[in-house]
Parts: sequence; C-alpha cells; structure tokens
Amino acid sequence: MKLFWKYIIVTLLILLGFGFSDQLTTPIYFDVPKSWPKPVYDFSKNPLTEEGFQLGRNLFYDPILSRDNTISCQSCHLQQTGFTHVDHQLSHGIEEKIGTRNSMALINLAWKKDFMWDGGVNNLEVQPINPITNPVEMDETLEHVVAKLQASEKYRKLFAKAYGDEKVTSQRLLKALAQFTVMLTSSNSKYDKVMRKEDKFTAQEQHGYELFKTNCASCHKEPLFADDKFEKNGLSIDETLNDAGRIKITNKPEDYLRFKIPTLRNIQFTFPYMHDGRFKTLTEVIKHYNSLGHDKSLPKELDKPMNLSDNDRVDLIAFLQTLTDKEFLFNKRFSFPKE
Repeated sequence: MKLFWKYIIVTLLILLGFGFSDQLTTPIYFDVPKSWPKPVYDFSKNPLTEEGFQLGRNLFYDPILSRDNTISCQSCHLQQTGFTHVDHQLSHGIEEKIGTRNSMALINLAWKKDFMWDGGVNNLEVQPINPITNPVEMDETLEHVVAKLQASEKYRKLFAKAYGDEKVTSQRLLKALAQFTVMLTSSNSKYDKVMRKEDKFTAQEQHGYELFKTNCASCHKEPLFADDKFEKNGLSIDETLNDAGRIKITNKPEDYLRFKIPTLRNIQFTFPYMHDGRFKTLTEVIKHYNSLGHDKSLPKELDKPMNLSDNDRVDLIAFLQTLTDKEFLFNKRFSFPKE
C-alpha cells in the first residue's frame, strides 16, 4: 500500500506569480511510494493541476519548441524506452545536427537535485531552456517560442485553461513542462512488487540481486537506483567528443571525467549506455565494470575487482530486468496527446 505525500492546491487561486484568475482548476495528487524518500522538487512553487499537466504534455510532444518545427522533447525522450532515445549513440537535433551526449532517461525527476550529465542545471523548471536554446538541439529562443505559442489558437486555449487567461509567458511555459515531467514516476516494476511482497524473485534474479547489492548498490542506491553524485567510472575520454564532464561546470580538476550517476530503472530499455552511448548492451556495461579494480583514480566503490563469472553476469542482468516497469513505459497518460 502506498504512503501518499499529497501536494494539493486550492482550486480557486489568485496567484500573481502564476497568473491565475477566477479559474477553476483540477488539483493533482503526487504520490510518493511507501518507503521512498521525500521528493526534492518544491511543489509549493508550482502547484500541480490537471490543466497545467496537459499543457506541459502537449508542449513536450510538440516540435513547435524548435527553430524549424521539426524537433520536440519527445524526439530524444521516447516513452517506450524510458523517455530516452535508443536509435543512436548521441542526441540528434534540427537539420541532422548531432550533439555530444546520449540523452538521459526522464524517470523519477521529482527526486533529482541536478540535471544533465554534468549537473549544469539544478532546477527542473529551468532544464528545458538548455535543449530549446542549444544550437545542435532545438536552436530556438524562448522569445520566439512564446510568440509562436501566442499565435496558436490551440495553445491560447490551453494556457487559458491552465492559468486563467490566454497570455503565454516563458515562465508559464517552463512551469507547465515541469508539471508534466515531474509526474513521470516509475515505481511498479517486478522489483517493486517483490519489495511489497506481491511477487517473488526467481532463484536467478535473487542471486543477481545479491550481486547487485554487493557490487552496484553503493552508487545506484535503492529504491531510486540512482544517486545525486558525479563520479568517474573508468571510461577513457572519447578524443572525438572531448567531453571532460563536470569540470566544465565547476572548473575543479577533481571533477575531470566525472558524470552524473544515472538511474537503473527501466535500464533494459534505455540503451545505449553511458554519457556518450558507447555501450549498446548491458553485457558490455557489466564487462567494463568487471574489468576495473586497483585503480586509485577511481572512487573507492570501483577500486575492488568484481570478479564476476559469466554466470554471475547473466544473473545480474536478470535482476536488472526486474527494474522494468511496463505500466510506466506504456501509460497512456504520458503518451502523445490525441486531439
């Protein structure tokens, strides 16, 4: 049974910061699964409503956010693959431009303090500015996006439903996108059902779980299977991309080649792996980590060799597949909005 942390707004609000008038909106309850930590996201500054969520959902799937109206958020964040892309190593933008990183999966964002592989953004409501304005992604300006949305009868109506009037602003745009993405919670995998004593692991999955707790859990912490830390993981720099990681944000030498520890939820479907998408399969990922050890430049968690046998690697993958949440991956509420 779930423990609900309920974030409720009063349905009649007159808030200057959000532009509500005497508009009746429908509150959304954000549910935190039992035993999960309290979310990091501050819902009091962006009260969830059905109308705001649906506006954000439409914006997420609409290429109107890009300069030439060809690239949407969904272009790099496909629902059926954990809201990331799987058809190429690096994210693609308008005019077939190619970025320098593999897109991160959009899963359980309410619990994240920082975003992007290097943590260059620390607020979910600001995060969309990066892809919208990035010259190799959407290559657009917020001002022009606002103008396009203001000229659209569809969006004038959606903004009116969410905010009480038809005025489009960048703040409203970003808050609506956050209302959609913050709701992308994945918490009903086989692993979750086992933890709730609704299911049982097979012998192979159980052995894989034990291996995971011994070798992986210090970085990919349950129940989110992620961490707010940025770490080195033994990958050499790609001399074509020359992506040095978090050092670009902090300018601290110790942050060279440090990247954000991603979630492992739905990892079966979020390939390719690593910040540059260099590994296509989980077997490749595990073989990489199995080859590490006795390297003082790596975090202590990776200094000890894993020494996994071939059978161990198979069992570990069997456990990782229990993190797949098909209810999340095929939830129609998160899919492309039909007219």
